[in-house]
Amino acid sequence: MAASTFSVFGTDIRITGNVHASADLHIDGHVEGDVTCTSLVQGEGSEIQGAVKAETARLSGTVRGTINARDLVILKSARIHGDVHYDSLTIEQGAQVDGRFAPRVAGEDATVVNFAAS
Repeated sequence: MAASTFSVFGTDIRITGNVHASADLHIDGHVEGDVTCTSLVQGEGSEIQGAVKAETARLSGTVRGTINARDLVILKSARIHGDVHYDSLTIEQGAQVDGRFAPRVAGEDATVVNFAAS
């Protein structure tokens, strides 16, 4: 039997503690801790209270913490409370973000842009 490459945390799941996965994650529940994975898809009703670190992230729920992603999509239903670091960024109209945006630059301090969208 092959190892799973995708994990789903349903709406009835509440995790307290950090989540580190070599698999891609789809989170519809609540996580109180940092989330690290290759690819993250966050459902509209979910909440993450902690840092998010992923190669690609598609966020549509609430995140209360720093986000660090190479390719980041913030959908219109997302509520972000924290700083955002990215290589590629897409934000849909209607998303609410309260934090600073800064492109990820290897070996250099990125220029920080203060931003509040709603």
